[in-house]
Amino acid sequence: MEKSALQIARAAYQPKLPAGLRGNVKIVEGAPTQSVDNQEEIKALFPNTYGMPLVNFEPTDEKKEYAPINIGIILSGGQAPGGHNVICGLYDGLKKQNPNSKLYGFLMGPGGLVDHNYLEMTDELIDEYRNTGGFDMIGSGRTKLEEEAQFEKGMEVIRQLGINAIVIIGGDDSNTNACVLAEYYAAKKYGVQVIGCPKTIDGDLKNDQIETSFGFDTACKTYAEVIGNIQRDANSARKYWHFIKLMGRSASHIALECALQVQPNVCLISEEVEAKEQSLDDVVTYIAEVVAKRAAAGNNFGTVLIPEGLIEFIPSLKKLIAELNDLLSTPEATQVEAADQRAWVLSHLSAENAAIYASLPEGVAKQLTAERDPHGNVQVSLIETEKLLSEMVAEKLAAWKKEGKYTGKFAALHHFFGYEGRCAAPSNFDADYCYALGASAAQLVANGKTGYMAIVKNTTAPAAEWVAGGVPITMMMNMERRHGEMKPVIRKALVELDGAPFKAFAAQREAWAEQTAFVYPGPIQYWGPTEVCDQCTKTLALEQAK
Repeated sequence: MEKSALQIARAAYQPKLPAGLRGNVKIVEGAPTQSVDNQEEIKALFPNTYGMPLVNFEPTDEKKEYAPINIGIILSGGQAPGGHNVICGLYDGLKKQNPNSKLYGFLMGPGGLVDHNYLEMTDELIDEYRNTGGFDMIGSGRTKLEEEAQFEKGMEVIRQLGINAIVIIGGDDSNTNACVLAEYYAAKKYGVQVIGCPKTIDGDLKNDQIETSFGFDTACKTYAEVIGNIQRDANSARKYWHFIKLMGRSASHIALECALQVQPNVCLISEEVEAKEQSLDDVVTYIAEVVAKRAAAGNNFGTVLIPEGLIEFIPSLKKLIAELNDLLSTPEATQVEAADQRAWVLSHLSAENAAIYASLPEGVAKQLTAERDPHGNVQVSLIETEKLLSEMVAEKLAAWKKEGKYTGKFAALHHFFGYEGRCAAPSNFDADYCYALGASAAQLVANGKTGYMAIVKNTTAPAAEWVAGGVPITMMMNMERRHGEMKPVIRKALVELDGAPFKAFAAQREAWAEQTAFVYPGPIQYWGPTEVCDQCTKTLALEQAK
């Protein structure tokens, strides 16, 4: 590939490893574990991979000999900065154990395992992608590994290549599938290990053992830079309100982290909207009141941050979407012409939901009935929530103006930041974190573990003090209803309203609303003072009380 000057210089960066992964390594096992909920159900579904202990890796003077092994690696789901460094860390760790070991990359996600599309990783290939963003080394995909036929088809190429273990880099759904695959191979006594790595920019794959998912740090810093630039423009022109939607379907972690970094006038938190049972009008009124207060002080400009999944957290709209999901999954729905869809939907909805649907702007109503994702859910990234809110705020302000309650000027601009952050060159934090996750995965395989996720803890400390290890995936599971059936899944982490990050935000947002307290973070820095280049997210620092 043709490389930029930054990419050439960045390739020379050597990620920092925890002390426990640098030299000779020993594994230390803790007490047996249990799932976060539904213990009996999870144990019955995963009898071969349930109850395993937490493990840590620690330095030792004892040198260990490793037999050569072969590992297959898969990138699953949406991209996240640092994925290449997980592969590099795994490759280097594997070759350090035994130079004759091999790493195979399955192309374009889990489908590559099923369809037998792969390549063997080499020094030359790995060196091309060190410290780079994206998943383009081997590509990613969203094929779900959940059927026995897929598992058996994958075993054909696993046997052909002499693969001992599969490492799946993905989010909560991908790692749930990794656990199902690990259990299947263990039950069949196929001798194939399966290890997961925690990936998602959304930040919702975290718990007591996983402090953060990789890519969240870089993505938030990327978004915060652009939001900061917009805020500086707003403070210069002083005539626009910028409505900015941010990626993060089921949780508001990205919006909250960006708010902590840039101090906008408004940041909506979906989890709070749901907890307070706010209506769409409640949300609109809140924004309009901030706009009016700032206008009264002569400030007809500002920024509003909106989490991507907001619309699904507004109770009335959540009910509407649930009924739409059921309605549009019927055979009859597929026969309706596009021109007749709105009328057909209105005639088939309950009276309460029909009234809400009819009140929405036509464009948003169409987006709510657009093609569903593979899970049968509305594709929230396609819903222009930022435009819906700004239009409704404009209408409310116009009504207030007639009543003499508002005398300002309101002009809105719209933005959606999502894909811009998924493949950015990883920050030092993500470069180090991901490399350590890959090295941890190599150690989990070398120590015969399966059904584990690689983890790195104590991440607010310098990288040398991080603690690497593994957590049984079943420990993070509970039962949830999916497609009308109870399924074992890794529990998503939503924003905790009693958590330190939200409390820090809530304590300051009134001041940010009225004042122009913008912060301009600037671009990610890769060289320079540690406090600038190696800082973790504000969310992580607050959660760890650092």
